[in-house]
Amino acid sequence: MEGMGLISWVVLGALVGFIGRRIMPGKDPGGCLVTPLIGIIGALIGGFLATRLGFGGIDGFDIRSLIIAILGSLIVLFFWRLIKGKPTA
Repeated sequence: MEGMGLISWVVLGALVGFIGRRIMPGKDPGGCLVTPLIGIIGALIGGFLATRLGFGGIDGFDIRSLIIAILGSLIVLFFWRLIKGKPTA
């Protein structure tokens, strides 16, 4: 994870936040600033969990890292909806 710069994290975060919102049905609170934040936080959480489970972390832009980041963003989006009181489906 340490190999990625700030711009890479923002781009990856925006991408996985957008993908995560499209995968998980329902209306989401937030807007164009929340989507990349969900993605960035999701990438961090996904990388942390993947490392702890022995799958490795996020090393850059490859398919494995993208999947890990998307799964992390889905986790963050699920909890974001719980906190905001919106239904998850």
